[in-house]
Amino acid sequence: MSPVCIVTDSTALFPNPVFKGRDQVNILPPSWQPDPGKTDRLKAADFPESLKDGPAPQLVAPSATDLEAFFRQLGTKHDGVLAIMRSAEFGDTGNNAQIAATKLHGTVPVRVVDSNNISLGLGLIVQTAAAAAEDGMSLADLDLFTRSLLPKVYGMLCIPGLSYLHRNGYVNPSQAQVGEFLGVLQVFTLDNGELVPTQKARNPRHLVDILHEFLTEFADLEHIALLQGAPAFDAETRALRERLLEDHRTTPISEQIINAPLASLIGPHSLGIFAIEK
Repeated sequence: MSPVCIVTDSTALFPNPVFKGRDQVNILPPSWQPDPGKTDRLKAADFPESLKDGPAPQLVAPSATDLEAFFRQLGTKHDGVLAIMRSAEFGDTGNNAQIAATKLHGTVPVRVVDSNNISLGLGLIVQTAAAAAEDGMSLADLDLFTRSLLPKVYGMLCIPGLSYLHRNGYVNPSQAQVGEFLGVLQVFTLDNGELVPTQKARNPRHLVDILHEFLTEFADLEHIALLQGAPAFDAETRALRERLLEDHRTTPISEQIINAPLASLIGPHSLGIFAIEK
């Protein structure tokens, strides 16, 4: 049998696409409603910036039945399964995974962790756990180790596409309509997995100030990961990198483009920053 494997969902993005333990990580394929066809080619750039400009497919959580079958399949090859899923705030994937694990009645050892995060924050947690799995950590210890990582990962998101947040139940329709009409750059932090509105950026320069101030709260970071939107926030991310250099930060910085599953939840033209403490 192979070491414990890790399952995560399709919103996960990895700061380093090639990492220790990558072979132990299984990413659930996205399901869409309606099905746009050729889903393997679906990109964030295929989504309108606002749903008022046209419809867009919506990400659907895999059913508990499908997850149970998937866990059974993995159980024939691995000593156990650790499912690290996006925050329950962003759908039922984690809840359905827990139902599936319960139905297995211990025939396949499965532990389910709500990451309280999404996107690159989820990816940072999965990467770190995968390295531990590769080193042979048991399922029980890996579960505890992963949960110990959750308070060390922080995220902030700028989401102009409030119509996407309305569709997924995060804001009311009037907030979405007025916010998009005024071109509001709404900034949220991830607090225990929930989107918490913190500030409204007055302009792109103010947005950089907010992101930079967020990072200065942490003295000893292991990695900073930037989530780039489609279309990109090139000037803002460049200015943020320059600010960090002026601070003499030596923390590694990576940058990834938003993927289609995440775009369906928060809109493609979103900017994010995630960090993990040492």
